[in-house]
Amino acid sequence: MERKGFQSKDRGQSRDWGSSREGSFGREPQKMYKAKCSECDMETEVPFKPDPDRPVYCRECYAKRKSRKF
Repeated sequence: MERKGFQSKDRGQSRDWGSSREGSFGREPQKMYKAKCSECDMETEVPFKPDPDRPVYCRECYAKRKSRKF
């Protein structure tokens, strides 16, 4: 079912606009820093300079910790 004034060909174009995180509207790629996960000791990269006094988690461990809070 099509809504008035909205054509299916427009959908694909609007989905492409801004969908790339890498493009970030002309900004330079974000600098990544190497770190070791505080939970599993796997080497990972994070978009911030790690502070030795605070834990850093890889993507998988961060997701596990985040789901436990709720």
